[in-house]
Amino acid sequence: MEQPERDDQQAPALPRRWLVIAAYTFGVTMLGTTLPTPLYAIYQREWGFSGLVSTVVFATYAVGVIAALVLLGRSSDTAGRRPLLAVGLGFSAASALCFLLADSLPLLFAGRLLSGLSAGVFTGTATTAVVELAGRVPRARAALVATAVNMLGLGAGPLLAGALAEWAPAPLRTPYLVHLALLVPAAVGLTRMPETVRDTGPLRVRPLRPTVPEAVRAAFWPAALSGFAGFATLGLFTAVEPRFLSEVLGVTDHLAAGAVVFGVFAASTLAQVLTTRAAPARALPLACAALVLGMLLVVLALRSSSAPLLIAGSLVTGAGQGTALRAGIGALTRLSPPGRGGEVTSTLFVVLYVAISLPVVGVGLLAASIGIVDAALVFALAVAVLAVVATLLLWRRPVTA
Repeated sequence: MEQPERDDQQAPALPRRWLVIAAYTFGVTMLGTTLPTPLYAIYQREWGFSGLVSTVVFATYAVGVIAALVLLGRSSDTAGRRPLLAVGLGFSAASALCFLLADSLPLLFAGRLLSGLSAGVFTGTATTAVVELAGRVPRARAALVATAVNMLGLGAGPLLAGALAEWAPAPLRTPYLVHLALLVPAAVGLTRMPETVRDTGPLRVRPLRPTVPEAVRAAFWPAALSGFAGFATLGLFTAVEPRFLSEVLGVTDHLAAGAVVFGVFAASTLAQVLTTRAAPARALPLACAALVLGMLLVVLALRSSSAPLLIAGSLVTGAGQGTALRAGIGALTRLSPPGRGGEVTSTLFVVLYVAISLPVVGVGLLAASIGIVDAALVFALAVAVLAVVATLLLWRRPVTA
């Protein structure tokens, strides 16, 4: 969704608490989308399904995200931010209930689908709401707050679930009860939150047609390829990393699994903050190099059964993903024709959420036949090829945003 232009000198002096409430709502909703990550190993052990099924359950999330982006990506501009955020909260609560009550695979699939729908609604709407409710806080700083809340919320989910699975009773129930409890203050705050869209109408489905105007195609493809590689690595860590720890490194601690994933998202957030002013033409090649190096470290970690190398690889990969995302979106928003930035950004996110799902299913298929280490090697090579192609495109036609 395109963020509306705002003159920071003329922004209304809204109380800072609304920014805090919007950020909290955003964070706890995104937290719920990654909550199951360290729990998949428990589901597999107790329910007896394969690692491939686990990755397919994970990938169902992306189906929900893409559906919400395409069908509801423009709706908050006419219906208002609050109704869309309420819909997203509803999807998030329904997802937690599915996981809480799950005793079979269909409820896991339903929970992941609903989780994806909540993330798809919040990705654009909550980001815009945070910026609009920031009052006189500069737009760039408010956007960074929204980015940090999004990514750290995603990282906090595995950390929280891993800690509860390790130390609390009922590891497949307690995390979702805690998440439902965290959603209650968000729902209460949402009922009081001011609406930032002046002329609102009924909530309608307004499908977005993914499109790339000719003016931004030169910038879009390097951004899409590097972003695809970066989001594919996010999918790898959030879907398969617990298997790396348990099957290859012999680490069965659920908190450790959650902490590694948190490190990926924390590194991504830090990289986005540090590269705010970096030119896309310089940042994107650096991002691609970091993704290649991160995957190399992961492969070496699995070959040598080294936990420190796996942690290093996760941090470098997260930094590469965050840099690629920040530079790609920055270039596209600056180069997009007036009034079409939302279409271009939504098209990019459709590509990115395909990346977070399909490759990890491929890893699951390969792991079933050639083993998890060799499957990770194939994945790393694919990421490297995408990163190199993106870099070559940039050298051939630099992004001058």
